[in-house]
Amino acid sequence: MATDPIADLLSNNTGLLLLILAALLIALLALFQVGRIRAQHQDRLDSLREKADTLWRELDDIRVAQFHANPVSATTAPAAIGVSEERFRTERAAYEAVWPKVWQLYDKIGLFLRAVESGEPAGELRLEARNLALDARNLLNRNRPFFSAKVEELVSRLIDTEIKAHLAACQYLDLLKDVASHPSDHDRRLMQEKCVSLHENEARDLIGQLIVAIRDRLLAP
Repeated sequence: MATDPIADLLSNNTGLLLLILAALLIALLALFQVGRIRAQHQDRLDSLREKADTLWRELDDIRVAQFHANPVSATTAPAAIGVSEERFRTERAAYEAVWPKVWQLYDKIGLFLRAVESGEPAGELRLEARNLALDARNLLNRNRPFFSAKVEELVSRLIDTEIKAHLAACQYLDLLKDVASHPSDHDRRLMQEKCVSLHENEARDLIGQLIVAIRDRLLAP
């Protein structure tokens, strides 16, 4: 009895087809997971921006209330209020320019490090993080005269810390490309420990200190 060639082909390649289907399923699940993680980080960034906008409005209200609660004499009022308000607005404008970029750098470095650790494609995130670090450094340099000394130090240290974490992950990626020096489990652990120490510990602590320092400057009487 004649056999069906298509049935024979399918039966002979059942294992191969199952492997292909499994690989496709894993790839789809990985893409879904990456998309979900990025959506979560975007939601967190949007929430932070809303909170920042609310904080600026509250600061304006507080400053107005302070001026009404502590009026100066009639002879000095125009000059005193003008100088104080101008300094406040100039310093606030400097923080408004740099803070979003600093937070974006912190968030992007985190995405890049997690992609490297999980073995996901990280070329685009690597470049974005590098460019954000350069932008943040340029913004800091342009606004240095308008920062308080403490805020300037914290922003500078934060950028330097994130650059170090970025470089550590880049060195690990370079090892992956070099077949002759393929990274061992020990190399992976060292990279993870260094990046966690820099980004998750030191940089996160600096972010918290920076928020407190900016609030103290803008809420000072």
